[in-house]
Amino acid sequence: MDALLELLRDHEAALWLVGIGSLVTLVLSALLIPWLIVRLPADFYAESRLADPAPRPRTVWRLLLGALRNAVGAALLAAGVLMLFLPGQGLLTILIGLACLDFPGKRRLERMIVTRPSVVNAMNWIRARAGRPPLRL
Repeated sequence: MDALLELLRDHEAALWLVGIGSLVTLVLSALLIPWLIVRLPADFYAESRLADPAPRPRTVWRLLLGALRNAVGAALLAAGVLMLFLPGQGLLTILIGLACLDFPGKRRLERMIVTRPSVVNAMNWIRARAGRPPLRL
């Protein structure tokens, strides 16, 4: 027990940073996630939308935006995984992070997460409070 207390004292600054980071992600997720869920089209996760759209021509601007979007998605994904153990909406943050990332099979993975009853019920509750129709799966 003394070794644990010593370790905590040695890394007090890191513990404060983790605590503050957890609080910031909790507040941001509480504000941004409902905003994003309300703006999704009702058929966004419908099985009929699983097919990937036709590829667009690659430009420098599109590559830079894609890299930025993937960086934001990776940060949200990491924050969501942390929120599984810390305060916050872990599964919903993971879902938003996955939506930002670009990788093969992404839509199927998102759909697998969204079809979990607890996730779809939470998303539809948020949409109902905003006067939006429920998600069609």
